[in-house]
Amino acid sequence: MMYFSPNLIRRQDGASVMEFGLIAPVAMVMMLGTMDIGHSYYVRATLDGAMQAAARSSSLEGASTITAQELVDLRVKEAVLTLAPNATITSIRRYYKTFSEASAARAETVIEAPVGANMKCDPGESFMDANRNGIWDPDGGSNGQGGAKDIVIIKFKVTYPRVFPLAKMIGVPANVEMESGSILANQPYGEQTTYGSPVQTNCPSA
Repeated sequence: MMYFSPNLIRRQDGASVMEFGLIAPVAMVMMLGTMDIGHSYYVRATLDGAMQAAARSSSLEGASTITAQELVDLRVKEAVLTLAPNATITSIRRYYKTFSEASAARAETVIEAPVGANMKCDPGESFMDANRNGIWDPDGGSNGQGGAKDIVIIKFKVTYPRVFPLAKMIGVPANVEMESGSILANQPYGEQTTYGSPVQTNCPSA
C-alpha cells in the first residue's frame, strides 16, 4: 500500500508551470491566428482602396493605352506588396458597351452542331462575333480598357503565403487568396465606338 505524506499532497509547487504548459500552446495559436486574420483584413482594405483609386484613374481620357494601364496597375501592386512582399498580383480588364451587357456577361452566340449542343464554341462550329475581335468570348466582353463611354470591369487577384505559420497547425490553406473588383464607365471624352453587325466566325480548331 502506497503512502503519501499530507505535506506532499498539499504542496502545489510547479502547478503553475504545468498549467502554463497546457494553456500556452492554445493561447499562442489563438494569438497568431488573430494576428493572421488581422493582417489579411489589412491587406484586403489596402487592396480595395488602391483598386478604387485605380478604377477612377482608368476611366480618364488616355488611360486606354497599355502603358497607362501598366502604370495604374503598378500603383495597386506597390500598395499590396508593402504589406505582402511575396504576393502574386494579376489584373483583368473587360469592357462592354452598356451596363446591361456587363451585368449579363452573356456568351457570344454559338451556331451549334446538330448533335452534342453544349453552348460552347467547339471545333467545327461557328459563332457570331459581336465585338469583332476574332475570338469567342464566353462573357461577351473584350479585353482592355475600351474607349469613351465604355463600361469596364476591373479585377485584381492577390495570392500570398500566410505571414504566420498556422496552416499546418490549424488546417487552413497555406496561401491567402483575395479578389477586388469594380465596374465603371469611361468618361465621355469622345463618341462611343460601335462594333457594327456581328460576323459569323469559325470556332478554334483546337
